[in-house]
Amino acid sequence: MLGCEGGGVGLRYRLTLATGLVECLCFAGVVFGWASLVFVLKTDGYFTDLCVNLTTGPNSTVETDCSGQDEQFSLVFTVTSFMNNFLTLPNGFIFDRFGTMATRLLGICLYTTGTLMVAFSSSALSMLLFPALSFIAVGGILFLITNIQVGNLFGSHRSTIITLYNGAFDSSSAVFLIIKVMHEGGVSLRSSFLILSVCSVIHLLRTFFLMPNTHIPYPLPEGFTYGVSPGKSNSYNVEESEKTRETGRTPEGEGPAETDDMPLQPDDGQQSEDSGKVASFRSCVQSGFFLWHLVWLSVMQLRHYLFIGTLNPMLNRLADNDSALVSQYTNAFAFTQLCGVLCAPWNGLIMDRHKGKPLAPGETDKEADLRSSSLSLFLTSLQCLLFSICASSPLLPLQYLTFILQVLNRSFLYGGNAAFVSIAFPGVHFGKLYGLVMSLSAVVSLLQYPCFALVKGALGGDPFYVNIALTLLTLLAFIHPINIFYHCRKLTNQREDMAGGAAITLAEAKM
Repeated sequence: MLGCEGGGVGLRYRLTLATGLVECLCFAGVVFGWASLVFVLKTDGYFTDLCVNLTTGPNSTVETDCSGQDEQFSLVFTVTSFMNNFLTLPNGFIFDRFGTMATRLLGICLYTTGTLMVAFSSSALSMLLFPALSFIAVGGILFLITNIQVGNLFGSHRSTIITLYNGAFDSSSAVFLIIKVMHEGGVSLRSSFLILSVCSVIHLLRTFFLMPNTHIPYPLPEGFTYGVSPGKSNSYNVEESEKTRETGRTPEGEGPAETDDMPLQPDDGQQSEDSGKVASFRSCVQSGFFLWHLVWLSVMQLRHYLFIGTLNPMLNRLADNDSALVSQYTNAFAFTQLCGVLCAPWNGLIMDRHKGKPLAPGETDKEADLRSSSLSLFLTSLQCLLFSICASSPLLPLQYLTFILQVLNRSFLYGGNAAFVSIAFPGVHFGKLYGLVMSLSAVVSLLQYPCFALVKGALGGDPFYVNIALTLLTLLAFIHPINIFYHCRKLTNQREDMAGGAAITLAEAKM
């Protein structure tokens, strides 16, 4: 629980928690403030060579058509969001194999390179946006991956902290709003991104002093320490702990270690027949839980990515190209993103609501966590359905409600994704499984670009039919929580039948 450790160790835990929150809030997910950055990039003339003058009407009125520019910006975001998710798979392997420090150093290098590339780009070097934004996105997701494990320091609040960090990741998209406002005040794009580059020094200090070399284990051993301390060394062997958890044996070889990392068997939620073994990575990937979780994440993520990537042209269409009105709605959207860090912990509280309560007879902690997650998964699916319906409406004022539902659903989506993977599968595979589900969902997210091209081409700029199709696709997300619910109910019935059979056997023995 929070503050369970005393003295310097407890203080270090709390500093790690606080600084991790700041890191996710100010840096990790900035690329998802794309709508605000596009406004700045258009002002600075990026991709203006794709705008063409068209002569229309009987008076030969000359109008500027920038649909090619919009399509190129949409392609930048499509590539960036794809790289953000797809490279999470190799990043997950790096995290599991080489640990926290190596992963964070890689993330810092990528993030700093990306911010410097944007800083030194220009309208003549617009193509630099493709690698630059991708580097920033991948570096940011590495910050998030390494921070998720901080929840292990605070056992009974684990899911709450995981979702809080994911909410902060979502809220960091407001950083590009700040850059937009500063740009309107006379601060150049180059200066803003140079400031972000210099902040990498903070990430380095946190890596060496407030994060472990390898991993934070769960459950947390008593007196666990990490980071650089003058005159002290970390006496706790994290690598040995990982081996212990993977084999299910104590360091002394005294048999299976009874910990929360004894996994749910992915096929049916039960422990493996040999309780001393952890389910293999392959069996986790082939499980029904993983498959339906992938569908759950992919359909909702595609809806969000298409909305974010096409927000600027959508607002231009609904506002009749009134630039002041578009700026107003863009700012409103960016401000709502700040609320992600406030919305996400509610999802964590839903998933942690059973903690501290007695378990049902025969129920394990893992089963209780899984049962608790079904409500969170269902509410997330419902939020996405409502968000998609509102986003399909051609009414401009209704988009304020769309913005609210979008940030609420997005904060629930990614926090719930990370929390579910940590609950349903063995901790030793977390990095790989989290990376794989994000990578596979990234492949699905590539559909956003052909959807955008379809709207701009055959549908004449009207996205109504594409929005309806995506809303219907969102209904697939409800299968996952329903599957979890019936799975948990099946386990409960099995326990009751076993208890009833045992009672009858006992009664017959007494007769």
